[in-house]
Amino acid sequence: MANLKEIRSRIKSVKSIQKVTKAMKMVAAAKLRKSQENMERARPYSERLSNLISDLVDEKNKPTSELLTSRKVVSNIGFIIVTADRGLAGSFNTNIIKKAEQEIKQYNKENIKLFCIGKKGYEYFSKQGYTIEKYYVDFWNNLTFSIASEISNDIMDCFLNHSIDKAQVIYNYFKNVATQQIQFETFLPIQPLEQSSNKNVAYADVLYEPSEEELLTLLIPKHLNTQVWKYILESFASEQGSRMIAMENATENAGDMISDLTLEFNKARQTAITTEMLEIVGGAEALSN
Repeated sequence: MANLKEIRSRIKSVKSIQKVTKAMKMVAAAKLRKSQENMERARPYSERLSNLISDLVDEKNKPTSELLTSRKVVSNIGFIIVTADRGLAGSFNTNIIKKAEQEIKQYNKENIKLFCIGKKGYEYFSKQGYTIEKYYVDFWNNLTFSIASEISNDIMDCFLNHSIDKAQVIYNYFKNVATQQIQFETFLPIQPLEQSSNKNVAYADVLYEPSEEELLTLLIPKHLNTQVWKYILESFASEQGSRMIAMENATENAGDMISDLTLEFNKARQTAITTEMLEIVGGAEALSN
């Protein structure tokens, strides 16, 4: 059994860690509220923009934009992997990396180009020897739409100059505080949403001004920028939710550990007192004899 000094030191250390985890939980909760508000505002805009592009794409004709056209030969594939810059968020980063590795293994390593959003994904895949086309780190504390636009433009440039023939994204979708779902979607070429067979006939002869081609030219870059913005916001909210739950569990575990150590400390102290009393009694008896 450890001595009293060691147990007291361990209790002090655990209490210090408990204070840190409690503070981190509170910070994550504050960030979660703000990020959740931004995410919920972005979702309807992104969805409406996707629906509008789907309405503009005439299924009877070939797409007018290269960003809408699937290539017959797909040689190089880009993977957009959205992780965090920091850990201490449970399995948030690990699940994304596992899913990315699972999808990447279906192709030759030489044909894969990665766009890493977040330091954790970049550090892991760079050590594994993958080709990192672009990486983006240290921006989560100052999230702006311009960051999403920069990322989207880089990916579009790689697609248009045939550096990649397809781009797929892996990110965490925020469902609620305790649940985040990993999403695997095609970013480029753009996949128009399937039109419902019960679509209102009144929309069949819509006239567009300017033309559909001009509208698509204007809306496609905006749509892609918005999609990346959505990925970032969803991932950031998921990270804060995952960290809040992880820190809450850590705080509770620290409390349980403190209770166990306190019990051990009391037992050790009682044993020490009993031993001292026996020594005193034994000494007294020896003197009397």
